Order: sequence, then structure tokens, then C-alpha cells
Amino acid sequence: MADTLEFNEIYQEVKGSMNDGRLRLSRQGVIFKNSKTGKVDNIQASELAEGVWRRVALGHGLKLLTKNGHVYKYDGFRESEFDKLSDFFKAHYCLELAEKDLCVKGWNWGTVRFGGQLLSFDIGEQPVFEIPLSNVSQCTTGKNEVTLEFHQNDDAEVSLMEVRFYVPPTQEDGVDPVEAFAQNVLSKADVIQATGDAICIFRELQCLTPRGRYDIRIYPTFLHLHGKTFDYKIPYTTVLRLFLLPHKDQRQMFFVISLDPPIKQGQTRYHFLILLFSKDEDISLTLNMNEEEVEKRFEGRLTKNMSGSLYEMVSRVMKALVNRKITVPGNFQGHSGAQCITCSYKASSGLLYPLERGFIYVHKPPVHIRFDEISFVNFARGTTTTRSFDFEIETKQGTQYTFSSIEREEYGKLFDFVNAKKLNIKNRGLKEVSAT
Repeated sequence: MADTLEFNEIYQEVKGSMNDGRLRLSRQGVIFKNSKTGKVDNIQASELAEGVWRRVALGHGLKLLTKNGHVYKYDGFRESEFDKLSDFFKAHYCLELAEKDLCVKGWNWGTVRFGGQLLSFDIGEQPVFEIPLSNVSQCTTGKNEVTLEFHQNDDAEVSLMEVRFYVPPTQEDGVDPVEAFAQNVLSKADVIQATGDAICIFRELQCLTPRGRYDIRIYPTFLHLHGKTFDYKIPYTTVLRLFLLPHKDQRQMFFVISLDPPIKQGQTRYHFLILLFSKDEDISLTLNMNEEEVEKRFEGRLTKNMSGSLYEMVSRVMKALVNRKITVPGNFQGHSGAQCITCSYKASSGLLYPLERGFIYVHKPPVHIRFDEISFVNFARGTTTTRSFDFEIETKQGTQYTFSSIEREEYGKLFDFVNAKKLNIKNRGLKEVSAT
């Protein structure tokens, strides 16, 4: 019996992607080197607890479980290599290489088992699929339901983002099966945990999307939205843009946070977090850090003790932590003197803000369109009355947005703005006709 086995062109699953490399089995253990990244898996023989051989998409695969709960999967084996591997495992690792086929019945009702770092969905004694819990980024619960969200895989064209499990009620007293399921997941998942004290907390802020009043706890790497029904942890790395927009009534302010990936509430996705503030509401804020830490981290952008309008404090803290500029309306001024235009989008009335590099509509549903996305714009006659007009935007991808019921007096201001930004106007020659 040889002391070493080598296999070329073996594939390993890493967060759902396939990376080729070289697998080496010796008396001392198992070594796999990823050809693409150079990363090495080194599993000592004394750490191996179980070996499983099964049919997979690319021929046959080898699944190794260690005594501390880690799971390694390699596939691309030929069926004829089973005997050689089985003999090697018996001789050098004192392990029986078990043959376990996956269940392919297509049923969606089974038993969930937790073992080490793995969640296994089984029908009878056969696994249907397995989820490495280290890939889980978020675990939320509902009535008889648990939803798992996953870290995005930048190397894969298509990624699995969410799996939902229905958990039937149980007769056992004092045991909530949904909560027990979630705790099993969270104990091994790579989920953002609110450890330590928040830098600061804003209480009972009015949120338009998702609707409700939320406490916002600011942590060094994420913000925690806590409401009566839902909880969200939003990493700052998912924040694309920040907007601070004055309401048309001049008494309120919108603070808009653009997110990618969006936060989820059931089947609903929220790409924008929209907060509404009264300009009259003031706050005194003390950061939960000493002055040296504040100066070292924020370099003068924040101080330990601050006071001012609530919207200014929230936007200032977010700007410092996210490290992104806040977009405000540009030099556009409408007929009434406001920096926005009242209009309707789909079934709701809202406000359209012409910005220096795009348009943003708030609040239901929020829409942000960059100028470099726009193919052309169109000024159309109002469908119900001649005292209003519609403003249409078509993107280079072919998506069309129609902002309707705009007051006729706004026409000249909006046309001049669009013209100055050198956007293509589909019906440019109709300006004089439409304006009469």
C-alpha cells in the first residue's frame, strides 16, 4: 500500500464556486492546494472523524468531517477510484469510507439535522442538500418560518441568496421550534453580532421605508435598526449613497440611505432606507468613546459632544462612519422656489429632486436614476388635464419611468435644467408648442 495518493484536476467547493487544485493524501493527513488562489487546506490524520463517498454533479465526491466540526468537500473523482481510496482510509486513517447517496426524490418535506458547521436537510436517512453555516449572513424568524440569507459570492455569476424553512408547531411545552432552529443556526453562522456598546443611539426615528419608528444604534462597522416588529443589521459596506433632501414644505428633511444588497422583510426588498425629520427637532449627542479615540478615528469630522438639529446629527454621524459624501439638491429651483417638483409615480404622489448627477424620487417607491444611465427624456401632455404634463425617462437598458401630474408652471424650469445637463430630449422641437 502506497503511503501517498495524489489526484490531479480535483475540484473543491468553496462558497458555492468550483476551484480546481491538487489533492494529496498521505499518512499524516489530507492536503489540498487551490490552483487559483494558492490557499492550502491541511487536515491532520488525527483530526479526521468521518469520510463519505457519494455521487455528485461532477462524477463522484469525497466529504471529510473533522472532530471539531469542520466539513471539506472535494469532487471530480472517477467511480473506479473508490476502492483505492477506501483501502487507503482503512490502512492509514482507521476510517471506513462510507457510501451515502444523496436523495433525488424531489420532495421538499424532511428533517433538518445540525452537525458541526453543517445544516443537513434529510429525507429518511438520505441527505437532500447541505448548507455550511459559515456561509449564513442573516437568520430571521417569522410565524412557523425561518429565513437564512447568505454572503454574496463575488466569483460566481449566480449565487443562492436565501432559503426559507417552514417549521411546524410542536406539542412540547416551553419549546419554540422556530427559536430553537434559529439558535442552532446562529451558534455557527457568520452573522453580524452586536457585541460591545454602540457609539451612539438615536431613539424613535420616523422611518418611511420600511415604515415605522425605529431606534438606530450606531456601531463601528454596522448600524442596527430596531423596531417593534423587525430588526435589521446593515453593514456600512452595503451603503452606496447618502442623500439629504429638503421637503417642499421647508419644515421637514428626508435622509435617504441607498443600499446594495437591499434589506429584506419577507418577500419585500428595500433598496432605500428613508428617514423623515422635522427641522425644529434638536438633540445633544455624546459619543460612547473618549476624546482621544474620537479624534484618532474621525480626524475632526466628529467630536465627543455635539448638538444641533436631529437630521444634521444623524447625517453627520453616518457620513463619518460610512465615509461617503452626502448628496444634496443642486442649483435647480422650481416654480414655487422649492428644490423639488411635486408629481405622481405609479399610484403614489411624491417629490422628484433634480440633482447634479441624477434624479431621485421619494418616497413610494423610491427611485434613483443617474444621468449616465439615461438614454433620453420626454415631456408629454398630461393624460387627464392640460394643466399638467408628464416627465418620462428611458434608461439605456430600456426601463421607462413616468412622473405624471406635474404642474404646468414647472415645465420651463425643468426643461432648462435638463437642457443644461445635456440630456437627450426626445421632443425638443415641441417646447414652444407645449408651453403655449
